[in-house]
Amino acid sequence: MPGLAAGTALRLEYTGDPSAAGRTRGHDAVWLGHSWVDGRRDASDIAALKRLIGGTGIRDLYVHAGPLEHDGSLRASLYRSDAAWFIREAHRAFPGVRVQAWLGDVVSHGGSAGLRTGDAATRARIRASAVQVLDAGFDGVHLDLEPVYSGDRGFLALLDSVHRTTAARGVPLSVATPKIDPLPALHSTVGRLPGTPKWWSQKYFGEVAGRVDQVAVMAYDTGMPLPSLYGGYVAQQTALALEATPASTDLLIGLPAYHTDNTGHHASAETVSAAARGARLALARHARGRERFGLALYVDFAATPGDWAAYRSSWGTA
Repeated sequence: MPGLAAGTALRLEYTGDPSAAGRTRGHDAVWLGHSWVDGRRDASDIAALKRLIGGTGIRDLYVHAGPLEHDGSLRASLYRSDAAWFIREAHRAFPGVRVQAWLGDVVSHGGSAGLRTGDAATRARIRASAVQVLDAGFDGVHLDLEPVYSGDRGFLALLDSVHRTTAARGVPLSVATPKIDPLPALHSTVGRLPGTPKWWSQKYFGEVAGRVDQVAVMAYDTGMPLPSLYGGYVAQQTALALEATPASTDLLIGLPAYHTDNTGHHASAETVSAAARGARLALARHARGRERFGLALYVDFAATPGDWAAYRSSWGTA
């Protein structure tokens, strides 16, 4: 019965008319793979990318420039060959678009290999890595460290440190986040079990969102088996995020433009169309006048023409 009730609730979240949410506010984004900065791309690829995002609300390109080393440092050789070229060509092809350096790594828990957010020296090196990519010409820093557990104070200290740096440069600090706990204290009861998702409490999400310029919720890998359930889940997540995100922070909802099939992700259910509809329904119900809101496609190298068409038709063009 609890499962049936939850499914019914999600289906109800997916009902209604999303048109009241309007269309893109010009705060959308796309995650781009490492090939854009390591020498594998050329002018023809820029032209193809322009055909995909031209005329849409995409303002930010999160370009994979990492990964970070486990000590927080960043090897310049990872991006040095073509970063300057891509930034220059992207600015030329997409006036007003920001090219952010996507920096990520696995977070250590229980002695496992990875970054230690509680270590001040590691945080200092991550901050230095942010300075490094900004000196290389990137227009901002997009952090994607996983899994950060709800309540991690070291992660908050890291955001405070890096944000002081980005604010001094006049560029954005963006962060990718896990999903928000859909039931009270759910993360504390199941979120840390091996193989389970890592939810954040809504309160902790708000603490993170208040420390950055832009927050992107990774609203995928939910395990939902049907588009209606997945879309309802995204609507629920969007509503929770809208409640917790300051008006001064850009809130983006991640769209699953990839097609892996496993227990955590059913490609037939987790579609760009379902996610976009769910996000729009929540926006229409709870914050239709909010300007600092967008959708973010994950990820360019897996996205199909159908994914791009779904983004454009449901939200991405005015």
